[in-house]
Amino acid sequence: MTGPTCDDFLGGRVQILQPRHGYRAATDPVYLAAACPAKPGERVLELGCGVGVAALCLAARVPGLRLVGVERQPDYAALARENAAAAGADLTVVEADLTCLPVDLRQQSFDHVLANPPFFAPGDGTAADDPGREAANREETPLADWVAAARARLLPMGWLTLIHSAARLPDCLFALQGGFGAISVLPIQPRPGREAVRVVIRARKGARAPFRLLPPFLVHSAAAHPGDRPDLTEAAEAVQRHGAALPFP
Repeated sequence: MTGPTCDDFLGGRVQILQPRHGYRAATDPVYLAAACPAKPGERVLELGCGVGVAALCLAARVPGLRLVGVERQPDYAALARENAAAAGADLTVVEADLTCLPVDLRQQSFDHVLANPPFFAPGDGTAADDPGREAANREETPLADWVAAARARLLPMGWLTLIHSAARLPDCLFALQGGFGAISVLPIQPRPGREAVRVVIRARKGARAPFRLLPPFLVHSAAAHPGDRPDLTEAAEAVQRHGAALPFP
């Protein structure tokens, strides 16, 4: 079989068609959506939306949002449109590179921007065999350009929400210099005693509040995988299965 698979997110509340081979969304876009402080009626832009998992998970939690996703890979953009239509979500998917957005999109402003930029810097790691996975995971557009595109589209005091590799946190903070404040970093810790492998970052355009490093968010309760038994923490269960917001104090 070569067609897309249909996968459940948020305990089945969100169903997503995604490529059988290539980049396949897991929990990162779920946590990205859970971190966005959007309110009903607001406008949200996702840069690099893939097949639409983060945007549609956010729409499942917050009603009445007007969402726009930007995706440069045509096959992924087409699936995102199909997923949005099936979900009945107000998500417009624009096929474009974030460094060269269409004129009509450059004339719009948003309350929130979401992004899950590629984790691997140029030259890091081994290239993926699949072009779609490689394009999603390998940074071609510098992180600074992702942040600049977000800043340009945000309203004053609008929020940028990112998820990235913990190893790239210094790069993220450097890119956010100038134009963003009220930066909060939430480390995502997989198990007790393990290092955080992801960070969720929220930053506000034009804000002056100080930087905050928050206590880690623990995903699994056991120090090692307990076999077939589920061991998500209560908080992680709420986010991953029931669409709860991440606890940003």
